[in-house]
This record gives sequence, structure tokens and C-alpha cells, in this order.
Amino acid sequence: MVRMLDDSAIARVLTYERLIPAMERALAAFSAGEVTQPVRTMITIEPGQRYLGVMPAVMRESMGAKLVCFYPKNASGDVPTHLASIVLFESDTGLPLAFLDGRRITEMRTAAVSAAITRHLAPADARVLALLGSGLQAQAHLEALGQVCRFEEVRVWSRNAAHAQQFAARHGARAMEAQAAVRGADVIVTATSSPQAVLRGEWLKPGAHVNAVGACLPDWRELDDAAMRGSIVIVDSREAAMRESGDVILSQAPIFAEAGEVFAGTRHAPRESTTVFKSLGLAVEDVATARLVYDAARGEPGAEG
Repeated sequence: MVRMLDDSAIARVLTYERLIPAMERALAAFSAGEVTQPVRTMITIEPGQRYLGVMPAVMRESMGAKLVCFYPKNASGDVPTHLASIVLFESDTGLPLAFLDGRRITEMRTAAVSAAITRHLAPADARVLALLGSGLQAQAHLEALGQVCRFEEVRVWSRNAAHAQQFAARHGARAMEAQAAVRGADVIVTATSSPQAVLRGEWLKPGAHVNAVGACLPDWRELDDAAMRGSIVIVDSREAAMRESGDVILSQAPIFAEAGEVFAGTRHAPRESTTVFKSLGLAVEDVATARLVYDAARGEPGAEG
């Protein structure tokens, strides 16, 4: 029986405690060549406003595909900028297993990957977190990063000052200007829909770690040249970064490693180095998360299939 897993069903079983190590395993397999996955196909519906992404991946135990709507124009309203659906199959037989709402999976797997790489790269005594952006990804990263670091101070900035103030009030953070938020911070997250740089390299303290999760188009960026060229750059996929990441393409910053290589221990970045993880989001992350959810949901009381 094909399962239909909506957002409420996914919320009952998906936790960062299980998801973070699952993302490490999935990306290590990807970087080891054990996953078949093309770079996502992005269909431009309306430049700068509406896009449709097609993201298939085949893993050893499962395969699937995500259709994701990326609508920057939704940032000013109540509808999320990212909406998605995932179909999951069994690899050996091609048997369809489940259709899943992709919004929460996309949100949580993105933050989980950042948390996983932060655990490997951030200063061992990281205490200050700066969030540039105050939307769903900022909230997800605050929760996920709390699994791997003990922050004593959380700072937040948004292009919409009122949103930053509201986020700060909800989460016990401090709203401030971007430069003030970044200076002295140990871990920084850029999670905006800005097409232009919101973080400057001159603001970063030596040894800081940046998770850059916005700017998923080749002519968009969140970090300036100084931030990119002055840091050790890790990506989720070299091929995807060279085709999709404006942060990498426009700065021409060299790529040191893929996250999967760091997880597998084949590449090592010293913790005292300033590091940037450029996250684009991969289909393998979605399929691995969908399988995690599917297996967990089957174990729920009263589950069928």
C-alpha cells in the first residue's frame, strides 16, 4: 500500500536527533560515488520570482524525486517561499512506497546538514550564533544547531526589522544590525532571499564558521568576495556549486571539499580556520529523509503498509 504522509504525520516522527546522523551518512555516500543523482533541473517560470525544481536521486535502499516550487515573491506574504512534494520508491523493484509533503522535510534536512557540518568545523567553544534572516530556515537552524552547540547568545538580523524583532522575542535572541550581529560571532547562518551580499568578510572573526543556505541561483549571492575567498569553502556538491551557486561562481573561490568528504574523514579543515559551508540542497538529502520518515511512520501504532 502506498502511504500518503502529510505534514502532521511527518512532524510526529521526524527529529533532528535522528536526522542529523542520517544526513551525514547520505552525503558521505554521495561523495563516495554511491548515489546516482543529476544536478537539479530548474525551470524558470518568472525570473527572480517563480521557479520549479526537479530533483531525482537513486540510493542503494531507495530512490525518489522531489518537485520543489521556489517562489521568492512569497517572502512578503503568508505562503512559504519553498513548497515541495516527494515520491519515494523501493530501489530493487521500483515499487512506489509513499508520497510525502516536502515542506517540512526540506526545511529540516537543510538545517540538519548545516548542523552536521557545524559539528565538524565550528570552534569547539562556540558560544555566539548570528542569524541573518528571520524566516523558517532561521528558526530551523536555531533548533538544529542547538543539537550540536551550546550557544549563550543568539543574534538575529533581517531586512525587515519588525520580523527580526518578532523572531528575537519568540526565541530569546537579540535583534541588531547585520554587521553588529556577525562581529564576534562563532557561527553565522545566512538564510535570506537576498540576491545580493548581506555578509561581508571583514566582519568575520578568525575561526568563525558560516552556513550559507540562501542564494541558490548562479547570479544570486549572500556572501561577498572577501568572505568567500578568505575562508575554506565546503559545498554539498562540487558539480552543483559550479552550476548553481552565485556565491561560488561570482567570487571564484576555490572549493576545498564536499561535506560528505568531511563526514567520511577524507578531507580535514582545521577548526582554527575560517570556514564557509555553501548549502544548495541535494535530492539525496530529500530521499534519505523521506525514507527515514517512511520507516518511522510504519512503526507508528495503527500504521498500514
